[in-house]
Amino acid sequence: MIESKRFEMKALRRSALAIVVGFVFAAMGLGWAADNNKDQSEISNRLAASGKVLDAVMASGNKRAIPEGILQHAKCVAIFPSTVQVAVLVGAKHGKGFATCRTAKGWSAPAPLDISGGSWGAQLGGQEVDLVLVVTDDKGMQELEGPVGEHASTVTTNADILSYSRTRGLFAGTNLDGSAITEDEDEARTLYGSKVPLRDILAGKTQAPSTSAGFVSEVAKYADQPTQRQ
Repeated sequence: MIESKRFEMKALRRSALAIVVGFVFAAMGLGWAADNNKDQSEISNRLAASGKVLDAVMASGNKRAIPEGILQHAKCVAIFPSTVQVAVLVGAKHGKGFATCRTAKGWSAPAPLDISGGSWGAQLGGQEVDLVLVVTDDKGMQELEGPVGEHASTVTTNADILSYSRTRGLFAGTNLDGSAITEDEDEARTLYGSKVPLRDILAGKTQAPSTSAGFVSEVAKYADQPTQRQ
């Protein structure tokens, strides 16, 4: 009788422990799902903001910062919305954005990128800057992707990569010499569900998620239109 009660007590303890463990794992799962949903939402908002930046540049009539024909011949377009500059004593710059490249089947899915350092024109403490990079040839595309075996590319403003910035509504060409562009592997994993190489994304080997449709279509709207003759 005593042995039977001991067996029942052990069974109850095991059941209670199983329930507690189940609750712990359930709570962890809910927490992970909440964090993942938050990350997805932030990426979606940044994609939408990137499309709006390009639309604002190109919808300014004769005051466009990007001359007609530049986008129509672009190999890739990278946009970094609300990139932050901090220039109190020591300048520090950082931002997140996306790049898409022209492929045989249209524009590629967006590749998440980071940009930091370098010179972005006028420096004011806490200033936010929208950046648009237009890659004009294969050399610039290789520069954007970075050297083989490395994850960083140092941008030099030249004919291969043209850069434009917007500060307080004013668009103008800008100097990105010394800026480092790196692939954002964490955001790519969140966006695509697994680790995807930057080159595969930009080569059109990755299916674009539905959340990126607005960004990609905004680039295509301006980059695929025929150049108007004067």
